[in-house]
Amino acid sequence: MVETAKGRGARSNATGRHEPETVEAFDDGWTDQDAEAAPLRTTLTPETARTIIARNTSPDVGFDRSINPYKGCEHGCIYCYARPSHAWMGLSPGLDFESRLFFKPGAAGLLEQELCKPRYVCKRLHIGGNTDPYQPVERELKSTRSILEVLERFRHPFSIITKSVLIARDVDILGPMGREGLASAFVSITTLNRKLARAMEPRASTPAKRLEAISRLADAGVPVGVGFAPVIPGLNDHELEAVLEAASKAGATTAMYVTLRLPLEIKTLFAEWLADARPDRAARVMSLVRQTRGGKDYDPDWSQRMKGTGPVAELIGTRFRAAIKRYGLDGPRPVLDESRFRVPASARKQMDLFDAA
Repeated sequence: MVETAKGRGARSNATGRHEPETVEAFDDGWTDQDAEAAPLRTTLTPETARTIIARNTSPDVGFDRSINPYKGCEHGCIYCYARPSHAWMGLSPGLDFESRLFFKPGAAGLLEQELCKPRYVCKRLHIGGNTDPYQPVERELKSTRSILEVLERFRHPFSIITKSVLIARDVDILGPMGREGLASAFVSITTLNRKLARAMEPRASTPAKRLEAISRLADAGVPVGVGFAPVIPGLNDHELEAVLEAASKAGATTAMYVTLRLPLEIKTLFAEWLADARPDRAARVMSLVRQTRGGKDYDPDWSQRMKGTGPVAELIGTRFRAAIKRYGLDGPRPVLDESRFRVPASARKQMDLFDAA
C-alpha cells in the first residue's frame, strides 16, 4: 500500500532543491484505486548538536538569538516559511517537513552549558522563531518544557510564539516569569473559521483552543499578544478585525501581522494546496498576493518582505492599525528584564565537574 497525505498540509513531496537528482511520482496504471492507503506516519530522529542557540542578523526579525526545539513541524501549515530549511537536510519541504522531524535529546543540557560560559551576555531569547515549540510531539518529548525549566533557573528573559493550546501546560513557569518581566508570549491565529483552519493548518490547535490559550496565559499573568499571520489576501484577510477583537476579549494586549510570503519551494506548495483546497478562488488569491509583491510571487527585500507593498498591502496595514487601536491592542510591547540573569550555584558546580573531567 502507498502512503497518503490525508490529514497533512502539503499536497506533494518534491525533491529538495539541493539534491542532484529529482524524483517524481507518476501513475503507471497498476495502482489499485480502491485500495485503502496507509497513513503518512511521523518519524522522530535525534540530532547531535554542539549548540542550541541560533543567531541571526536579519534587521526585520526583531530578535538576534533564538531556540528551536524541533526541525520540521507536524502542524503542517501550508504557508510555513520554515519549510525550505528541510532541503538543507536532503529532504523535501513538502510532506517530509511535516512528517520527518528532528529533535535534540540534550537540549536543556546544551542550553545550560551555553548560559554558563563566562563570556555569555544575556539578551532576550526567542523560542519558536522557525518551527512551533508546542507541536504535537512536545506532549511526549517535553523538549520545550525542559528548555523553559533552564531559563527559569537562570532567570533568563525569553519570548515564545505558538499556535497550540499546549503552551497552557507550562503556565506554572510562564506565569511567574511573566509577572516578573521575564517572559512574554504570542499566539498565532490566522482564522476563526474552523474548516479553513483544518485545511490550512491541519494539525494545529483549533481557533477556539488558541483563544483559550490566550485567556489562560493572560489569567496567569503572562503578557500575551496575538499574531494574525499570515494575512492571505482573498482568503483570510476579511477576518482581520474579527480575529483581533476575539483575541482582545480573550486577554491579548498587543498584536502583529505578517503578509503571506512565498519564498523558494513554498510558492509551488502553496499554489498546489490552493488549487486543491480552494479552486474557486485560487487565481484571485494568487493575483492579490502578487499585487503585494510588485507583481512577483515573492520579493526578499528585507525592507518590505514582512508587510509587502502596493495598494493591497497598504490597505491591510491601514485596517490593522485602526483595529488594534479600536480593540486596545496598540499598547507598547513588554520590555523584558535582562538584568536579573544569574548562573545558579548548582550549575556552576556541574560545569566545574565537567571542566575537571
